[in-house]
Amino acid sequence: MLSPARFGLTEDRAEQRLRTLGWWGETGPVSGSERLFTALSRSPDPDLVLRGVERLAEALGPGWSELAAALGEDTGLRGRLLGVLGASTALTDHLVARPEQWRRLAGSLPAQDVDQFTAALFEAVSADPTAGPPGSPDGARAGVVGQDAMRALKTAYRDLLLDVSAADLAPVVEPTLPEPGYEAVTGALADLAVAVLRAALAVSVAQHAPDPGSSCRLAVIAMGKCGGRELNYVSDVDVVFVAEPEAELSLATQLASGMMRVADACFQVDAALRPEGKAGALVRTLDGHVSYYRRWASTWEFQALLKARPVAGDIELGERYLAAVRPFVWKAAEHEGFVADVQAMRRRVENHVPPGLTDRELKLGRGGLRDVEFAVQLLQLVHGRTDESLRSPSTVEALAALGRGGYVGRMDAADLGDSYRFLRLLEHRLQLRRLRRTHLFPEENDTAALRWLARAAGIRPDGRHSADELLLTEYRRHSNRVRRLHEKLFYRPLLEAVARVPTEALRLTPAAARQRLSALGYTSPDGALRHIQALTAGVSRRAAIQGALLPVLLDLLANTPDPDGGLLAYRRVSEALAETPWYLRLLRDEGAVVERLALLLGTARTVPDLLVRAPEVLRLLSDTDALAGRDPDEVAGSLRRTVARHADPAEAVIAARSLRRHELLRVACADLLGVLELPGVCRALTTVWIAVLQAALDAAERAVAARNGRAARIAVIGMGRLGGGELGYGSDADVMFVCEPVAGVDESTAVRYATAVAELVRRLLNAPSQDPALQVDIDLRPEGRSGPLVRTLPSYRAYYEQWGEVWEAQALLRARPVAGDPELGERFLTAIDPVRYRAGGLDTAMVREIRRIKARVDAERLPRGADPATHTKLGRGGLADVEWTVQLLQLRHAHEQPALRTTSTLDGLAAATEADLLDADDAAALAAGWRMATRARNAITLVRGKPTDQLPRSGRELAAVARAMGYPPGTDPGELVDDYRRTTRRTRAVVERVFYDS
Repeated sequence: MLSPARFGLTEDRAEQRLRTLGWWGETGPVSGSERLFTALSRSPDPDLVLRGVERLAEALGPGWSELAAALGEDTGLRGRLLGVLGASTALTDHLVARPEQWRRLAGSLPAQDVDQFTAALFEAVSADPTAGPPGSPDGARAGVVGQDAMRALKTAYRDLLLDVSAADLAPVVEPTLPEPGYEAVTGALADLAVAVLRAALAVSVAQHAPDPGSSCRLAVIAMGKCGGRELNYVSDVDVVFVAEPEAELSLATQLASGMMRVADACFQVDAALRPEGKAGALVRTLDGHVSYYRRWASTWEFQALLKARPVAGDIELGERYLAAVRPFVWKAAEHEGFVADVQAMRRRVENHVPPGLTDRELKLGRGGLRDVEFAVQLLQLVHGRTDESLRSPSTVEALAALGRGGYVGRMDAADLGDSYRFLRLLEHRLQLRRLRRTHLFPEENDTAALRWLARAAGIRPDGRHSADELLLTEYRRHSNRVRRLHEKLFYRPLLEAVARVPTEALRLTPAAARQRLSALGYTSPDGALRHIQALTAGVSRRAAIQGALLPVLLDLLANTPDPDGGLLAYRRVSEALAETPWYLRLLRDEGAVVERLALLLGTARTVPDLLVRAPEVLRLLSDTDALAGRDPDEVAGSLRRTVARHADPAEAVIAARSLRRHELLRVACADLLGVLELPGVCRALTTVWIAVLQAALDAAERAVAARNGRAARIAVIGMGRLGGGELGYGSDADVMFVCEPVAGVDESTAVRYATAVAELVRRLLNAPSQDPALQVDIDLRPEGRSGPLVRTLPSYRAYYEQWGEVWEAQALLRARPVAGDPELGERFLTAIDPVRYRAGGLDTAMVREIRRIKARVDAERLPRGADPATHTKLGRGGLADVEWTVQLLQLRHAHEQPALRTTSTLDGLAAATEADLLDADDAAALAAGWRMATRARNAITLVRGKPTDQLPRSGRELAAVARAMGYPPGTDPGELVDDYRRTTRRTRAVVERVFYDS
């Protein structure tokens, strides 16, 4: 025997009600009522439905039998009626008061639009549908006025509202019925509201009875959700009034006030969006509106005008109003602080939500409907200035257009639209219950309310989770997604940059574009224009995104030292990454990336050369910690592990080059952007070079040992800046190779084996490549270029004891093991320590020899035509001056001052100062000169895209070097030259006194 509970009926009187209706027999549902009970079980609240049916049966009396029979046969009627009865007590009350209206829900509902709604409501108030629109000369007038008109209008409105809601709810009960969809429902509700405004205006015209010859014309402009055709079931209807002529404003105001009072029978009409708000005149002339928007309107008022459309009264006047005020809307984004104003407005709205309700407030809370609407409207106002496809007053249509145009990612647009529809669905269901304005999601512990809302929204249990649990999960998911996407889009830094670009600059003719490009500082406007045309040609999504990015990018590049070169580089990068799916999306969604990329491309030629082959570094530009905070040792370990997977030495070195390329670009970007200091730059470059060297050595050893077995242990000794941990972007790797036979192998075999390995390492690393060179320099080995490539430890020791010269001892000051066998490397250091830290230091002849060699280097090695005042390596006060000075102090005193035994120039200066070998001011001058020259040398290499030591004399290249060194935009590049000369003069003075003892 079945129980009513089987069908979701839980009230004690349920079975009695079913028997009274004739639906329940001794053993359960009467024969033939199966479909009815199935539908009942799917309704939002079966008990509520049953109570409503019982009331409706009582109201119908003998007519109940006709409805009962129809319910068993008519699927549409069953779905619509049970849906309404289970979802809305207010519409149930309306239906019980007018029970014969159930017939409206039978059969197939006719499609209804604004004209049909208007005809029905005109009939209710006895207005002539063939007359002109109310509010215009000879406009329609109602036949009934006063309370009778308001009652008739409310009743007819509720009848039509019943039609809309029944069609909306029917698929919940009968899934085979078509779903009208969000847009159809909100559009129908807006059309119905418009029809009410028209009928109410006809009543007002009748009440105030203007003279037949009156020239008064009144237009009603819908704003807000009514203007956007996305109205709620219960919502204020926002309007603005415009009238002509000025002499008839008093009558127009009476008509507008009367219309609002009559329409209030159905919903509240709100005119607070008019100029000056509630304090302003209810009705203004067209000129009055234009004057206000031109001089006084706030940002939010232009935002409100996005949804304005004429809906009632004199439509021709309304269209003229729209044509007059729309230009203000599409210039609003140019106002100072516009984007910040809109963002602040959203925060104020959110702050007005009472504490504790933020997470439940569907409309105003975090992750609520306003988050979507504000984000969409801000994007419309910024980008819609030139793209008319974005000017829809509908939120979902505008969002879709933003996605199609590339202003928002396709997935983001789809996700945001999906979540917006879901939240609006919940809002609609909550409002339908009692036809009251509410946006509050039920509390988590209110299981009954959650269960009803879930069922009304079509959410069913899935066997593991109840409907209320699934609703909570979906609500949190959509709310969190809305908030995430809102913050991503609404606070996108690129928006402010786009808004700052004048509208005229966004849609210039070619001739005007050339003028603007020239004004921005582009020396070749025609060339820049060709780049722009190449990037934006066609109708592809890629071209659309470029069209949105380029106005901003052009302004950003104009603030770099080389706008023309930067734009060319941007084109190169864009064309190289055309098939990279995330490239343009990243630039569009991450404003920091665009700003930083523009600076990099307009400053340094090295960046685009590396970027086209290591595009993944672009992603790091939005994250300063990821860009500048990587531990070089961790990078080196990752590189070695990756390369170790390749058996073929050539493939291994290709992999090492790829990883080095990535790291070199990362460090260069961090350096140019000023987020990585000089010591970090030198350490990162040195560490990655050493990692590549170690990886190449490992690969070469595997390859050579595979042929004849491993015959020796090998250590690579770093020399020069590699040994000192002070590599720059263009530095070679000065190294020496030392070997030691393994057990059972003679020395000559070991040397041949190690030489084969060393030669393979050099050949692999020195091979031509598009990447910056990986030159392994072995000229500092004993006997230089004529000496053997590899020696054993005893051979090195014997050479230095018998033949070593003072300059070789000086070179050994920076020797340290960097790759290969670490224990052998340490023994090599032990062997050379007596050479570089000679007991007793240097005698007078040795000091004189070092000074002679330095003077010869100054005289002979400076390139022809170089300026000795600004040559960073060999010039006066440059790197060589400082390094030779420190090394002379080390050669003279390191045997008795262990702290001086360092390969680092700056550490050597600090140790010499601590040991009172160098005055603190002198040490500071030397350190300042070394840092200035190192920074300048690095910057020049990055700017020119190739190693060089000479500071540019003038022009854009010098400006770019200054910018790369951290000088602010607009700084006269001569300041860099002055600073460089001033710093190095002080350095040279110390060098003359300390090194040359003059």
